[in-house]
Amino acid sequence: MSVIGNTALNRHNLGKVGLVSGFTFFLFIIYQLVFFLNMPARISGLGIIRPTVLLFLVISFLLVLQREKIAYKFNQPIFKAFTAFVLMLIITLPFVKFPGSVLRENVSIFIKAVVFLYFSALILDTEKRLKLSLLVFVGCQVFRVLEPLYLNVTSGYWGSSTYLGGAEFANRLSGAPADIINPNELGFVIVTVIPFLHYFLMPRGFMVKVMYLALLTLLLYALILTMSRGAFLALIVVAWFIFKESKRKVLLVVFGIIAVMAAMAVMNDNQRDRYLSLFSSETKQSSSAEGRVTGIINEFKLGLSRPIFGFGLGTTAEAKFNTWGHSKASHNMYGEILIETGLVGLFFFLRFILSVKKELKWNLDLASTSSEFYKILFKVLNIVFWMFAVYSINYWGLSQYYWYNLAGLAIAASLLMNATTKQEA
Repeated sequence: MSVIGNTALNRHNLGKVGLVSGFTFFLFIIYQLVFFLNMPARISGLGIIRPTVLLFLVISFLLVLQREKIAYKFNQPIFKAFTAFVLMLIITLPFVKFPGSVLRENVSIFIKAVVFLYFSALILDTEKRLKLSLLVFVGCQVFRVLEPLYLNVTSGYWGSSTYLGGAEFANRLSGAPADIINPNELGFVIVTVIPFLHYFLMPRGFMVKVMYLALLTLLLYALILTMSRGAFLALIVVAWFIFKESKRKVLLVVFGIIAVMAAMAVMNDNQRDRYLSLFSSETKQSSSAEGRVTGIINEFKLGLSRPIFGFGLGTTAEAKFNTWGHSKASHNMYGEILIETGLVGLFFFLRFILSVKKELKWNLDLASTSSEFYKILFKVLNIVFWMFAVYSINYWGLSQYYWYNLAGLAIAASLLMNATTKQEA
């Protein structure tokens, strides 16, 4: 036990360092609430002070003042891999197609996403803080799902629609009016939160299990209403890991059959047709599924038209407009990275993702000798990693928060678990 603990600690250069201030942690919790719940759209006048920018600047300033307490964390492999990617973005900026657009419009969006890597890794320095931050994160995501679902049930709210052909449209559930997520993004939120709820709630008492199953039913119903095929595939990834880890596989199979039958029963014809289009070419919406594949192929072709350094960070829509005459966001993160940063950027970003994978795998093995909390957490983070990897085929992500938030949580949990291992040793 002592050897394992010392190896882990040497690997991360852990030492006796102080904690960042409680005020810094408090502001980070506020930042999460403002960011995920889009508070400026909910509270009149709040947008005037640009709270996310203000909180970012204050938190960053406080961290600079406390740099002696956090400097050792930057030796962590994930930080090193991501720093290499950022340096690549800076060095190659003069060689991209649209450097002006990068600086004027897209750097700020990228920064708002990547701060989750830095803030989570640097501020979540006690187990209590990590647990509270996770509670806020999961709670916000659940709220983002239940709010539009409630509006749908009570007032018929949908928020979005999809074209079926022949002047026919089908309603799709998106985020609430105060939120900014489309149906695919809402589906992504649903599938992201399910592993956290399953592994942290299911082992608890009877009433907590009942609450979890009721909540899961609502989440899956909301997923049906989104008509998000990509989120459905991501759900299959999550379900596979849960099935593989379970000791009650027969019970899960029975539950799965019942869930599928119940889902088919509550779906209308358009919803049923959309999900079946994943597996059948005889459905009305199979052409849109085929079109998505063609779109992904075309994105890679566009990226290879400037294969070395790309068009520039955040310029996928601009690159498409200038090349094809129409502007759309990417539907594939890997294609998006190729378009915006070229093969060089794709290499460095995949290197960053692989560093997250290695960190999670290493700590997943080590967690078997740690507390139950870390056993569960690293199991969940590993499932979320693979779900992200699959869903990124159908979802953009270079300037989205989700990979960076996962990386920050992996660093924070790793350092804390290793510190606990040292104390126990």
